[in-house]
Amino acid sequence: MRRFGGRDGTELAYREVGSGRTLILLPGFTMTARAAWLETGIAGRIAGHGYRVVLPDLRAHGDSAKPHDAASYPLDVLVDDGFALIDELGVSDYDLAGYSLGGRTVAQLLARGATPGRAVVAGQGLEAILHTEGRGGRLRHILTNFGTFPAGSPERAMEDWITASGGDPAALVRVLDTFVDTPRAALAAVTVPTLVLTGAEDGHNETAPELGSLLPQGRYRELPGDHFTAVGTPEFTAALIGFLTDKELVTSREGRG
Repeated sequence: MRRFGGRDGTELAYREVGSGRTLILLPGFTMTARAAWLETGIAGRIAGHGYRVVLPDLRAHGDSAKPHDAASYPLDVLVDDGFALIDELGVSDYDLAGYSLGGRTVAQLLARGATPGRAVVAGQGLEAILHTEGRGGRLRHILTNFGTFPAGSPERAMEDWITASGGDPAALVRVLDTFVDTPRAALAAVTVPTLVLTGAEDGHNETAPELGSLLPQGRYRELPGDHFTAVGTPEFTAALIGFLTDKELVTSREGRG
């Protein structure tokens, strides 16, 4: 585990697996890098294809700092943290991928000018990227009423998951206040080759093909499963690795000459 400072000085954590070309891989909300990518073996399989896989814990997650004060969660802070990590790594030629909240963060990084060679936006559709207001309402309800849900309820199951993963409800709920809308025009201006991945039974799948079409070098792939299971399928890892290693795909960096 290594540590670096966000643009506001907040201490954040990341891990690395493998060596070679850098891939920054972002997990989803309430997930840690360890649970999402290491324990599942996904990071190791990607590393086996010649990648240095960089696995950050998002702010308020895992081994990153979990402040409770609102000042530590300004709008779009996860994207600011992403740029801080890129600066920390000192890389100009790298790839970028994320799932769920990580996928939304990748899309916003691209919209704000990040220039990876290739990008993967997984577990997200266009609607959730364009319009963030009101997103995460069920999670907000759970995080602000921790300890009140009856055994056997869906809310208690999520609460138990957050507790087991070491989540801090008071910090996690602050993350929900950092979301910003990504303008359609900004996405339409992204020149980075981008793969959009969603499960067939994921609600985001309804507008994921539209996201792939809006991005000038976007492509879309449907996976089996829903929002929670698609990331764990062999098809997810195969699609991600296949896209990153596709030698016939001209990257944005190569396109710039």
